[in-house]
Amino acid sequence: MANTQGPQGNYDPAGSTQMFRAFVDEGGPQTPRAAAPASSGPRVGLIIGVVVAVVIVAAVAWLALK
Repeated sequence: MANTQGPQGNYDPAGSTQMFRAFVDEGGPQTPRAAAPASSGPRVGLIIGVVVAVVIVAAVAWLALK
């Protein structure tokens, strides 16, 4: 088992700090820039969900007042 130490000299038995630093130094996983427009998907789903919720609340209110 490797006895690695963190930046302040704290014992890190798993060496996770060293592995994390190596990951950050590599730049992490590279994501293609073409995937950026797909991020609008959850926003559209949220808008549709809010509209559906408003319609359901309006229907319940209409039935309650009828």
